[in-house]
Amino acid sequence: MMTTACSRRKFIAAMGATAGAWLARPTMFLARAAPASRVAVGTCHEYGPEVVGALGNMFDQLGGLQGLVRGKTVAIKLNLTGVATDRLGYTPPGITHWVHPQVIGATVHLLAKAGAHRIRLLESPMVTTEPLEEFMLQANWEPRDFLSAAPRVEFENTNYLGRGKEYSRFWVPGGGLMFKGYDLNHSYEDCDVFVSLAKLKEHTTVGITLSMKNCFGITPCTIYGDGAPEDEPSLFPRGGRGPFHEMNRLPAKSAPPPVDPDAPKDPGYSVPRVVADLVAARPIHLAIIDGIHSMSGGEGPWSEGRRHVQPRLLIAGTNCVATDAVGMALMGFDPMADRGTPPFETSDSTLRLAEQLGVGTRDLNQIEVLGTPIAKARFNFRSV
Repeated sequence: MMTTACSRRKFIAAMGATAGAWLARPTMFLARAAPASRVAVGTCHEYGPEVVGALGNMFDQLGGLQGLVRGKTVAIKLNLTGVATDRLGYTPPGITHWVHPQVIGATVHLLAKAGAHRIRLLESPMVTTEPLEEFMLQANWEPRDFLSAAPRVEFENTNYLGRGKEYSRFWVPGGGLMFKGYDLNHSYEDCDVFVSLAKLKEHTTVGITLSMKNCFGITPCTIYGDGAPEDEPSLFPRGGRGPFHEMNRLPAKSAPPPVDPDAPKDPGYSVPRVVADLVAARPIHLAIIDGIHSMSGGEGPWSEGRRHVQPRLLIAGTNCVATDAVGMALMGFDPMADRGTPPFETSDSTLRLAEQLGVGTRDLNQIEVLGTPIAKARFNFRSV
C-alpha cells in the first residue's frame, strides 16, 4: 500500500488542525535515579478532529516532540489485546479495550509533524504470524488511514521473528526481578525512540494496565508462550503468555534464565515483575494513554464485571512510571498503593517495582501535572 500526497492531505483535514530524549542502544542502558517528571492531562469528549488538537497541546506542554523525534525512527507499541472479534456487546474494541484508531492516527501525524523520519506500528496479535495490517482489517480498521498520516509508516507483528534474522536481547539493569534479560523482536531495538500507546483500564491480574503493562505484549510467544519449545524459539506463536502468569514452565533455553527458578507461582507476583523488568530493559521515551472511552472491571470483554465507561481523558508523559501514577490517580486510585489495597488487591504494584529498578517515580509530589488538574479530571473507575 502506497501513501499519496492526496490521501495524506485528506487524513490531515479529517483529523483537524494540528497543535503546534534520545536513545542509546537498548542493550547498554544503566540504572538511573528516579527523576522528577512532567505529565500532561487533557480532556477530550469524543474521538474525532479534536483528538489532534488535544494531543498536540499536551505535547507542547511537555516541551514539544521535535527534540525527541526529529530525524529518528519511532516505534509505537499499540494496545490491541485479545483477538479482533472480541467485543463488549456490540461496542467496537477501539471504544472499550483497544487504543482507538483516531488516537493512533493523531499520534502518527504529530510525530511526523515533529520531524520523525520513520514510524513503525508494532503489536503482537495472538497466535498468528499474519501481518499486523491484516489483524487490523479483521476489526474493520483501515490501515491506509495510518499510512496517510505520515510520509513513512510501517507495520510489524512482533509476536515472532518477523522480518528480523534473529531476536534482540535486552538485559535488565541490575540483574532483573524475574528474568535477567528478554529476547524480543528486532523492531524494539531497531528504533531510536520507543512509544507506548496504551488504554486507560483496570486489569484482573495486576490491578491496572496502562503504559507499562502495555509492554507485557512485546514478549514473543514463540519464546515465552504456552507452546514454545524447550530449547529454541518456535517458528510460529502457540498459545498465550501463561508461563509468565503461572511460572509453570520456563521460556525456551535460548533466552536468558530466571533470577530465581523457585520464585512463587503467583501471577500477582510474577506478572508485575516481568513488566517492571521490561520497561527497565526497553525504556519508554513517550507514554500516551487513551482514556476518552474505556471499560471498567478488567482489561477486556472476557473480564467479569466489565462495563463501558467514558472518562474523556488523554494522558502523556516522558516517564512511564510517572505517567501511570497520574493515570492511577485519575482513575480514583492511590499511586502509592501496594498489595492488599485497591487496585492491587491480589498483586504487587508494578509502579513500586519499576520505581525500585530506577525507572521513574510514582510519588505525585515529585510529578508536575500540566493541563487539566487531577482533581478536576478524576473519573473513579470503581464507582461507575
